[in-house]
Amino acid sequence: MQLINIGFGNIVSANRIITIVSPESAPIKRLIQESKDKGTAVDATCGRRTRAVLIMDSGHVILSAIQPETIASRLDTKRLEDLEEE
Repeated sequence: MQLINIGFGNIVSANRIITIVSPESAPIKRLIQESKDKGTAVDATCGRRTRAVLIMDSGHVILSAIQPETIASRLDTKRLEDLEEE
């Protein structure tokens, strides 16, 4: 199982991430609100502004305070390290 740091000591399973998106568009804002209403939202921003939204295969929506590009680069780095180990 691969774990990825999404900021401020919060870690998620990289294998369960479906997509990483920016929270700026209206459909994503609606998705976040619906997830909060259902209780499937996880706020990992530590009180900071939401900059990335991770949508998981379990239906959970995770809010992160770091940029989507940063999370994606951490995923790529982690996958390269795993390939080198094999």
